[in-house]
Amino acid sequence: MKTKKGKFTTQTIIVVMVLIVAVVGYYCYLVNRSNRQTQERTLTTVENILLRDLENNYPPTPKEVIRYYNDLIKCFYNEDCSQEQLEELARKARGLYDQELLDHNEWDTYIFNLEAEIQDFKNNNRKISNISLAASTDVDEFTQDGFKFAKIRCGYNILQGRESSSTVQVYLLRRDGDGHWKIYGWDLAENVGNGQRED
Repeated sequence: MKTKKGKFTTQTIIVVMVLIVAVVGYYCYLVNRSNRQTQERTLTTVENILLRDLENNYPPTPKEVIRYYNDLIKCFYNEDCSQEQLEELARKARGLYDQELLDHNEWDTYIFNLEAEIQDFKNNNRKISNISLAASTDVDEFTQDGFKFAKIRCGYNILQGRESSSTVQVYLLRRDGDGHWKIYGWDLAENVGNGQRED
């Protein structure tokens, strides 16, 4: 009888230990899941935009390229970014640029000019209040010199104090060897309307 009682006690201890481990494991799982959800909820606009992996998740259409580029622009001009975040955003923007555009905008010059533009924008109390991107059906695709190009219009409303102004840009994109649409250049719509090429 002592032997049976000893076996019963050992089995009970094992069952209790397994239950304790299961409860502790489940508790840790819930705590980690809750922490992850809290972190996801508290990501800033800038952090969310920076999460996109352009290597594995490049925008598939000209419209989506410009939509993501506009998200970057809004971060540049409307959000408070650290220097590190600004440089990361700038690298994302350059990841959307055609090689020819990159060749004409070396990093040091590009980041210097970008910082100056952002500072001027903020010094003058300006903010991008709205961006309207043309519909996919309004994308003008054509072939020239053996390359596929696409033109798309985008309107920007700028708020300065209580005054509002608007401008329309026309973006020119070129398809690269990997099938990605890259920003080749842009210009004001009135200049494009005069037959000038975007650069």
